Amino acid sequence: MKFSESLKKYQQFQSVYKYGKSYANKYLVMYIMENGTGRNRIGISVSKKVGNSVVRHRVTRLVRESYRLHEAVFDSGLDIVVVARKAAAPVGYYGIEEALLHLGKLHRIIKVSCYL
Repeated sequence: MKFSESLKKYQQFQSVYKYGKSYANKYLVMYIMENGTGRNRIGISVSKKVGNSVVRHRVTRLVRESYRLHEAVFDSGLDIVVVARKAAAPVGYYGIEEALLHLGKLHRIIKVSCYL
């Protein structure tokens, strides 16, 4: 991820959960909070309810890759936490990509000229 960093610490995730704004769809929940820097920080959370470790890591990779390929269209200076729902387990790449972009549109963090 060229323009982004990762959220790694528990306190960073908790801050976004507590003070951020959230939207959800069938597969994902996205929390957004401004971080005051010029870079995005993204964190991905996949619970054990989604499946075993193979399934959880697969969903994590799909979300990370979807974000990586579209990170240029997201606004900068945000902390983003993406939480996968149980329904995301059997879904392929295009379903996760569509869900991620849908949530970006709901939050109004996708640049207007890129995707309408």
